[in-house]
Amino acid sequence: MKAPAPRVLMVGTALEGKGGVAAVVSVLRQHGLFERERVRYVATHREGSKAEKARGALSGFWNTVLACVRQHPAVVHVHAASRASFVRKSIVLLIARLAGCKTIFHLHGGGFRQFATVEAGALMRRWIRHTLEASSVVITLSNGWAEFVQSFAPASRVMVLPNSVPLPAPLSNDREEAQRILFLGRLEAAKGVFELLAAGARLAPRFPALRLVFGGEGDADAIRKRAAELGIGERIELPGWVGPRERDAQLARAAVFCLPSHAEGLPMSMLEAMASGTAVVASSVGGIPETIVDGDNGLLVPARNEEALARKLEQVLGDEALRTRLAGRARATIEQHYSTEVVCGKLSALYRELAGT
Repeated sequence: MKAPAPRVLMVGTALEGKGGVAAVVSVLRQHGLFERERVRYVATHREGSKAEKARGALSGFWNTVLACVRQHPAVVHVHAASRASFVRKSIVLLIARLAGCKTIFHLHGGGFRQFATVEAGALMRRWIRHTLEASSVVITLSNGWAEFVQSFAPASRVMVLPNSVPLPAPLSNDREEAQRILFLGRLEAAKGVFELLAAGARLAPRFPALRLVFGGEGDADAIRKRAAELGIGERIELPGWVGPRERDAQLARAAVFCLPSHAEGLPMSMLEAMASGTAVVASSVGGIPETIVDGDNGLLVPARNEEALARKLEQVLGDEALRTRLAGRARATIEQHYSTEVVCGKLSALYRELAGT
């Protein structure tokens, strides 16, 4: 029996990839959204060499054209960030509009404001604005990002829909190492890894068992070099990319999850840490301060401020009762506002509205 045509064509990065978008889409698929709403997924980006990336993009464009022409999905939903990601997805949206489909531009990545207002030239800025305003709906991850999109592209229709995470079984405190700080993300300056190293150097004299764990891919050699210069080379761990099982194991051992990024959308790694019941210290950028209330369900610090970061980490590392309270409130926040049931329900309603069903 022939499978029914998809109601929704969703376009993004390959799901076996290691970024936040792949994690977001994987959660939606695992929760059953694809089956309920007849979603077909097409990847226009995958990891690898330049040639492999080019082949992936061309294959994605071709599959999108075929799907739009032959299967006529009611909605084309693209997950996009900045720079090359935006260019790829803007072409996909153009193809979808020409085919008569409703379109959703789902904005991810903390660098979009910089890309749209500083890096892009006049022609690219016009194309960004046109792409946003020509989309049936623009989804942003927070109210702050919605306000930016509305000011940059006033004619766009914006909907706020945060990332969702599954709620795992609560972690046992038995495995927690009281002076272990966990970072998960790209190992690069923009994620605040060097501020975290500097803060760790400040904390080391007071916390003799301090460990800084940097889970992710990127410039590991630069982290090792800077840690050695700061005299804390023996206190860092670099496990590389951390998959779901290892992530859960690392969160179970961590006293604190720390994400001192310079810019963010709404980071999945932070939401996953909150869902696990781990105390969080994060920079006050992007959608983070709409999720973390300082002193209630986590601690916030200004970006690029190693001294303030050290103070907040010292506060939470030195107070077990505070850690326990922050962790409990963090998990409650995910239960109430970021569960897959809530987010998938809103997305289903949007699909059905746009499809006229």
